[in-house]
Amino acid sequence: QVQLGESGGGMVQAGGSLRLSCAASGGTFSSVVMGWLRQAPGKEREFVAAITRNGGSTYYADSVKGRFTISRDNAVNTVYLQMNSLKPEDTAVYYCSARLSPIVRDTPQAYQYWGQGTQVTVSS
Repeated sequence: QVQLGESGGGMVQAGGSLRLSCAASGGTFSSVVMGWLRQAPGKEREFVAAITRNGGSTYYADSVKGRFTISRDNAVNTVYLQMNSLKPEDTAVYYCSARLSPIVRDTPQAYQYWGQGTQVTVSS
């Protein structure tokens, strides 16, 4: 069983930056694919980014490519999401998630473990 806890959300003006962190416990962190997904009010949960178990490969939604960077530090069981050039449409609850299979997927249903979420609000 993997427990996940996000931090780092908040309110920022358009064009600003935020860094989200997600600490994992209760499992072997280096054996899971990690992802960030988000859900805006009235919308479906959507994929944002994912990173392979050893951090060697990363994947992004087209909407965040070039602005967001996912990374992980297996020594401290933490995954990060650096968000730059934020836009109002990035406003959402951001969830950290873990997938047991080593194959990266971009659908919420593919992830078995979830954090409680952290709110990101970008004002125009």
